[in-house]
Amino acid sequence: MIFDDLDTITDLSSWAQTCPFGGEMKARKKTAVEHRSNMMLNPLVLKHLNRIDESAADVITLNLEDAIAPSRKREALHNIALFLSHLHTSDAMIVVRTNPLDQGGAEEITFLNEFGFDAIRLAKVKSPQEIEKALTLLSAEKELHISLETKEAFADMAALRIDRRLTTANLGILDLLASLGLPQSIVQIGNPTIDYLLSKFLIDAKTAGLHPVSFMFQEYWDTEIFEKWCRYERAMGFDSKACMGPRQVAIANEIFGITAEECARARHIQEVFEAHAAQGVNGFMDKKYGFIDEPIYRDALLLLQPLE
Repeated sequence: MIFDDLDTITDLSSWAQTCPFGGEMKARKKTAVEHRSNMMLNPLVLKHLNRIDESAADVITLNLEDAIAPSRKREALHNIALFLSHLHTSDAMIVVRTNPLDQGGAEEITFLNEFGFDAIRLAKVKSPQEIEKALTLLSAEKELHISLETKEAFADMAALRIDRRLTTANLGILDLLASLGLPQSIVQIGNPTIDYLLSKFLIDAKTAGLHPVSFMFQEYWDTEIFEKWCRYERAMGFDSKACMGPRQVAIANEIFGITAEECARARHIQEVFEAHAAQGVNGFMDKKYGFIDEPIYRDALLLLQPLE
C-alpha cells in the first residue's frame, strides 16, 4: 500500500488535496515488460489508488475520462497527483488516460508532467495534429498512447504514427461502434463485423508499429465469457487485454502469458539455431521440433522478447 492510513486523505476536500504532494515525484520506475493485462482504475476510489504498488496488472490506467463526471474531474486529477507523488516503486506501467485535448486534456497533461508515470493515453483521437500537439505538451521521457474510439482514427491508424513516442493503441470498441453508427449488441464472439473490427485494428496497429490492446469487457462478474474473449483474441494474435479489476487481470495474465512449455520450446529453438548458424547452417532437422530455419527462429525470439 502507498499510505498506511487513508482516513486523513479521505477527510481532505478536493481543493486541499493539492497541498500534500510528495517530494520524490520522478523516483518511481516501472519494471514490467509484459503487457498482458491493462487494468483501468477510477481515481475517485482511493482504496484502489492505494494498492497500485501491489497490483498484478502489467499496465494500470488511471482514468480521467468517461467514468468521471465533469464536476469531479479536478478532484480525480489531484488524487492521481497525490498518489503518484508518494508512489516510489511499482511492477506495473502507469498510464494516465486524459480527456481529449480540447476538453481539458491539454491542461491535464501539463499539470501531471512532473509526476512519476510512464505514459499518457489520449482519448477520442481523430487526427495527426492532435498527436503532434500532445507530444509537444508531454515530457520527452514519457510515452504517448491513444484510445482508438473514432471512425477517423480507425480509417487510417498509420497516419497517426508521426513519432516513435506513440507506442500503443487501445481499442475502445463501444465508442468506436457509436462513431460508426453501429449498436453495441453486436459485440459477440464470432460476429463477423466484430471479427473484422478486431482484425483490422490488430493488423493496422502492427503495421503502424503500435502495440494493440483489445477492448474492455464491461460485464465484470461474467468471468466465463471474459475468459472466452481472451482465448478468442489470443487465437487471433492479440497479447494484451483491457481489464476491469483483479478478477479479469488474473485471467488475462494467464491466457496471454507464455507457458513453461512454450518458453522451453522457444529457448531450445534459439539455442540450436544459433549453434547451427555459427557454422553457416540456417536450415536443419531437429530431433525435438522438426525442421527449423530462420523464420522459425525469429518466431521463437518474438515469443521470448517480453521475458528478456
